[in-house]
Amino acid sequence: MVVKVLVVDDSGFFRRRVSEILSSDPNITVVGTATNGREAIDQALALKPDVITMDYEMPLMDGITSVRNIMQRCPTPVLMFSSLTHEGARVTLDALDAGAVDFLPKNFEDISRNPEKVKQLLCEKVHSISRSNRRGIGTASLTSPAGGSLGRPLSTPAPAARPQPSVSHPPAERHAASSSAAPKRKAYKLVAIGTSTGGPVALQRVLTQLPANFPTPIVLIQHMPAAFTKAFAERLDKLCKINVKEAEDGDILRPGLAILAPGGKQMMIDGRGTIRILPGDERLNYKPCVDITFGSAAKSYNDKVLAVVLTGMGADGREGARLLKQGGSQVWAQDEASCVIYGMPMAIVKANLADAVYPLDDIGRHLVEACL
Repeated sequence: MVVKVLVVDDSGFFRRRVSEILSSDPNITVVGTATNGREAIDQALALKPDVITMDYEMPLMDGITSVRNIMQRCPTPVLMFSSLTHEGARVTLDALDAGAVDFLPKNFEDISRNPEKVKQLLCEKVHSISRSNRRGIGTASLTSPAGGSLGRPLSTPAPAARPQPSVSHPPAERHAASSSAAPKRKAYKLVAIGTSTGGPVALQRVLTQLPANFPTPIVLIQHMPAAFTKAFAERLDKLCKINVKEAEDGDILRPGLAILAPGGKQMMIDGRGTIRILPGDERLNYKPCVDITFGSAAKSYNDKVLAVVLTGMGADGREGARLLKQGGSQVWAQDEASCVIYGMPMAIVKANLADAVYPLDDIGRHLVEACL
């Protein structure tokens, strides 16, 4: 199926280059361009693209305001372009709150120096988010770090998600997929949460439900560039009753604290509850990698880990979850209907590793029930 894309950017050069790159893929067609946020809304309504690429800083209307309006009027997967700076991270997180699905660094040098790499990455992103669940992207209504509303709940329902290929589930998988019972309470020593595309919003929804006296230390693994994780941890810390920080080597796990793996590196946990930060291994696709952190938790805590796999592309977390299950720990997966991308949780369910499958908005409550 050919993916229809609307390209939005106030830079004529960037619009042309993005359009050229996307048009070089026979399964992508650029159906239109826009130079500001207002035009983007009009074009989205008129052209009904499958994906929109969106700049942030534009005249008349910025990208975040445009995304928010598009999500209210015609929910469409949006790929944001952002700068790899702390301010760029803050703006990108605001855009994800407004409803954008994913983001890419906006780097003119890379476009000139590594055109094939840029083409592969951009086209893969577009194809991936074109398959995202529109029910999952059309309902973002969270709060900014300052506590103000970043968007109102949709007054009209989002369009139904595109039909997904049917999968024949073995009995164990069918049982997990239908699980909605309250979890059994246990003296867990660690809650470990892994996620990717759609994860920033998903993590906010889960962690903001936890009370300040949540008794179990938490580690978070979100696929994200190095420049973004500090800003993301700061945002979560302001929104949540628990404390949240970006991990540093030597940090100690403690109740009421969630530690976020730093982008570009790997995070491991030893048996004393000490965080170890290692350089990102170029042989690994993900930096940070959910499998790495889950695997170290399995080695250090045996059956005392509660792992949760949220929305995201690919299968990162599956092998780490397998090690956790072998040690007797529990693994939960987010359900398909509430995922932006049902990739990582699906890998858990299809491998028969899920002890429970919950809708996103139930996970925080169930964590409290399981740990308090």
